[in-house]
Amino acid sequence: MLSLDHQLLKMKRSFTLIAALVACFNFARAQDYVKYVNTLQGTDSNYGLSYGSTYPTIGLPFAEHFYSPQTNKNGEGWKYQYDAHEIRGFEQVHQCSPWMGDYAVFSLMPVEGELKVTDDDRAAAFKHENEIAKPSYYKVKFDNGMAAAVTVTERGANMRFNFTGKADNYIVFDGYRGDCQLQIIPEERKIVGYVTNGTFIPKGFKNYFIIQFNQPFTAFGTWQKENNLITKGEKTKSGKAIGAYLQFKKGAVVECKMASSYISSEQAQLNFDRELKPFKSFEQTQAAATKIWNDMLGRVAVEGGTEDEKATFYSCLFRANLFSRKFYDLDKDGKPYYYSPYDEKIHNGYMYTDNGFWDTFRAQFPLSNILHPEMEGRYMQSLLDAQQQYGFFPAWSNPGMSGVMLGNHAISLLADAWAKGIHTFDPNQALAAYLHEATNKGFWGGSNGREGWKEYFSLGFVPKGEVYEYGAKTLEYAYDDFCAYNLAKMTGNTFYQQIFARQMYNYKNLYDPEVGFMRGKLRDGNWLPDFDPIEWGGPFTEGNSWQYSWSVFQDVNGLVKLMGGEEKFATKLDTFFTTNSNVKVGTYKQQIHEMTEMQLAKMGQYAHGNEPDMHVPYLYNYVGQPWKTQYRVRQIMDKLYNAGPKGYPGDEDQGQMSSWYVISALGLYSVCPGTDQYVIGSPVFNKATVSLENGKKFTVIANNNSKANVYIQSATLNGKTLNANYITYADINNGGTLVLQMGDKPNTSRGIGVEARPFSLSAQTKQ
Repeated sequence: MLSLDHQLLKMKRSFTLIAALVACFNFARAQDYVKYVNTLQGTDSNYGLSYGSTYPTIGLPFAEHFYSPQTNKNGEGWKYQYDAHEIRGFEQVHQCSPWMGDYAVFSLMPVEGELKVTDDDRAAAFKHENEIAKPSYYKVKFDNGMAAAVTVTERGANMRFNFTGKADNYIVFDGYRGDCQLQIIPEERKIVGYVTNGTFIPKGFKNYFIIQFNQPFTAFGTWQKENNLITKGEKTKSGKAIGAYLQFKKGAVVECKMASSYISSEQAQLNFDRELKPFKSFEQTQAAATKIWNDMLGRVAVEGGTEDEKATFYSCLFRANLFSRKFYDLDKDGKPYYYSPYDEKIHNGYMYTDNGFWDTFRAQFPLSNILHPEMEGRYMQSLLDAQQQYGFFPAWSNPGMSGVMLGNHAISLLADAWAKGIHTFDPNQALAAYLHEATNKGFWGGSNGREGWKEYFSLGFVPKGEVYEYGAKTLEYAYDDFCAYNLAKMTGNTFYQQIFARQMYNYKNLYDPEVGFMRGKLRDGNWLPDFDPIEWGGPFTEGNSWQYSWSVFQDVNGLVKLMGGEEKFATKLDTFFTTNSNVKVGTYKQQIHEMTEMQLAKMGQYAHGNEPDMHVPYLYNYVGQPWKTQYRVRQIMDKLYNAGPKGYPGDEDQGQMSSWYVISALGLYSVCPGTDQYVIGSPVFNKATVSLENGKKFTVIANNNSKANVYIQSATLNGKTLNANYITYADINNGGTLVLQMGDKPNTSRGIGVEARPFSLSAQTKQ
């Protein structure tokens, strides 16, 4: 007879097993958030019209490497387009925007029958009904009967290729368009080497890879795209646009595992051993990746709403948690270190990349500060490290400095993090680095340092002249200077407060009261002639004066005064959303895709397909008409977003477009990053529960919510009446409950007082 201890131990094990089975059952039944995600969202895009300009990303949250099927030729920005009918390969990708291109790319492709190696020749036809596209798993069956599947780890992937057995079968490795060095090791069933490709890469940049197969090679060789040269039996090769081929027995099910590193081949092997070796099968790798995504997506659990709304929400939440990607590895002791794309040296610590701050300071970072404060703390220090290594902050890293777009929005990220309690960096170092940024011009593009900085400081605006997009730059410099001012104020640094106290009001110098809009100026202070608010370009970036006249995130109250008071401001907002959608192409000299997307939206001059005016629907909160914000944001979410291939109203820029939807669907938005406030809108779901890193939960309950009942009738925060049109980061991070009573008619008596207004600079400071 078993002793009592043994009986209890046996019972405990039985209960543990039962509990585990119940937990697994409940997880599958109640927490399968991945099922809602469609990674084909936004893929029906092209150069002339964007519904997202995405690719079906297979990758873990913020992972170092992603993967994707490739329908277009090597080097084309739109690597996967929904209307294509052939796949050319399965790439390791790092692309954050088709306009920036990709880097560190290589691919694998199954070939059956005659050996064909180039991306044009080896393409295989497929249909979307034979495609599964999820965050952790992609699978496609080709028209010829072959099949391919991909699943991922943070720094690697597991691929599976099924052949029909009707003909010879091969796997083709493609080193892409740049330099590649490879070695085939048949006795170990391996290919190793590195690739060097990309537009903004440093001179010494390499992506070291290791790929190991589960089947022996029956034959192998190398190839070179030039002259379509195939060399049978060759084990090593180096050069531009080269690759390898591996032959396997007919009908084989070929699996391979791969890992990469920017540091060394030894680190690539360590990544392989750490991340891929523990999984004995493709299914184990897939299950682990799916669990990571379910845990991530489940941190924002929504209830109510339609199945389509849940699909849109979780598809957007997926894309909101891809960029910025990790650009560091873990050494043999598990400590982070990285190859710097800024000084090409190896450093200890964390580094992140592939993000354009002009897009993402607006919503993606304010959302991540809620969901990922630990990562954001590491990120802020990495910004200062990058600045030390290069001399300027990155503005759009890809993977290093590019200088693309405008503004100096790294300071927005730093100030926003500090305002939200993320104090992992030295604010004095940040302010000194920003002063250098604001008083110098770097080597790369308009956002590397500050174009027109001398005129901006001396005249109070950037005039027309050698600097392009001078009006937009004036407005964005003023906002960035506010962020520096506010960071200095929050940290008690009066020196930097005094430096930026005047410049943060420079937006006033572009407002012309006679026409009622922001407009460009000449050096002598006169207005640029022949003004038309619907004309694109000139002083503005990818927009017109209608869109940029609202770009005063830091001081809406001051803008209201410029426009003649609250009533006139609200009327102008109404007109903005209801006027015609006509455009004049201006200095672009042709219709660009942002113009087309604005016209397709049919919301007046509101251009949600691009970033500059994404905050505008929330501005009614600043003039005592919050119900109009509630109506507009619900209209935008319902009309302009879905989970399909035409899922976005414009480019999904590194998570910004998605983050706007996610945070707006929760009923909130950060109009002025760099402060601790989130402005209230109108939530999509009856209930949304955010599980925070600190173990607390923040819940938004919208009673009586529906597509018709978009208006807030009353609000409470933790049981107390809330009349304000905003809450703070602390309200969220401390945990609690925001309860909104919804109805189908506006409550025109709630949130109308001056005390209900969100933050405005001129309402808090003396000018």
